[in-house]
Amino acid sequence: MKSIKGLDLEGRRVLVRVDFNVPLDDQQNITDDTRIREVLQTLKYVLDHRGKLIIMSHMGRPKGKFVEKYSLNPVAKRLGRLLGQEVALAPDCIGPEVETMVSDMKPEDVLLLENLRFHEGEEKNDPAFAAALAALCDVYINDAFAVCHRKHASVCAIAEQKEEKGAGFLLIKEIKYFQDAMENPRRPLVAIVGGAKVSSKFSALENMMSKVNKVIIGGAMANTFLKSMGYSIGKSMVEDDLVAAAGRLRQRALEEGIKFYLPVDAVVAQELDPKAETKIVPFQEIPDDWMALDIGPATSMLFDEALYNAKTIVWNGPMGVFEVDAFSRGTLSMVHSVADSFALSIVGGGDTDVAVHSSGQKERISYISTGGGAFLKLLEGKSLPGVDALGGSELAE
Repeated sequence: MKSIKGLDLEGRRVLVRVDFNVPLDDQQNITDDTRIREVLQTLKYVLDHRGKLIIMSHMGRPKGKFVEKYSLNPVAKRLGRLLGQEVALAPDCIGPEVETMVSDMKPEDVLLLENLRFHEGEEKNDPAFAAALAALCDVYINDAFAVCHRKHASVCAIAEQKEEKGAGFLLIKEIKYFQDAMENPRRPLVAIVGGAKVSSKFSALENMMSKVNKVIIGGAMANTFLKSMGYSIGKSMVEDDLVAAAGRLRQRALEEGIKFYLPVDAVVAQELDPKAETKIVPFQEIPDDWMALDIGPATSMLFDEALYNAKTIVWNGPMGVFEVDAFSRGTLSMVHSVADSFALSIVGGGDTDVAVHSSGQKERISYISTGGGAFLKLLEGKSLPGVDALGGSELAE
């Protein structure tokens, strides 16, 4: 895989795939522009080398049709302010009008194409749609790690059609951090895995068993493991079809000398409601008509101690329903424990990075990945189609 640094950009049309799928409020105002800021290094590099900068991204799930609320117009305005220059927004991402706008560009001009997902061909990885995009540029750059696990036209098919292609700085940084953490880590290496479902993380857990020294399990997925140990967990969310598999995974950790940490207490309520009565109980004492919605204070202390000697930490998934204040303390406590550690800490996953940002501890985490799904695929030990299309994760000299 070539880096953007290894490509000739001067005076050439440079098409950069980014992830500008930023959150918007009801008035179409951007509430968090982190994803835009993360790719500024790549975009400015193109402009500094007098390239004609063409940017493409998706937004939301318009399902192949034009939907006004998914227009990239708010992004064009914010990007213009961040770059300090005008950013023109094309009316579409392909077609005669777009081709005319591209042909009129001068070096250091910036053109943002309209939402890729307004065309069905994007998510279908359609070669014809990719060819129309490819015709707009001389050089293709992928700097959208967050979508590299998807076989979409702007990620895979276009890369297969372009000879001159490479990775942007963000994509390279994401891959390098992950490789440092999982392929040649400083030990002890601790994996923290949370979230609602074991099923979505089981492959990642199985793959990590051969790499990590400790595993910490939180969130609703811990219930499935606790049920495999014979605990009654009341009305708590559980995946009954995975109870036996969870038990086998825990036994494997035991046999291989991997420290396997599960919650010892929980914040419980009779329903998931901000106004519901809550109490803290040991996991052995969850009432039949109550449900575990967060890890308790004793668990937070246990997990904090487990991280004390960690040299590398990889975290994916919250410890509870952190969106609700009453059930957010476990996740926020974990954020502080990771931030207070002396380890290389890498956080991935949409919910987890939201928790880190809201805690005010962002600057104390070594790296926050921009891609939840792509991050999880790497944890599963799988390659990313978007990276493979560029030539694989090994960087060319």
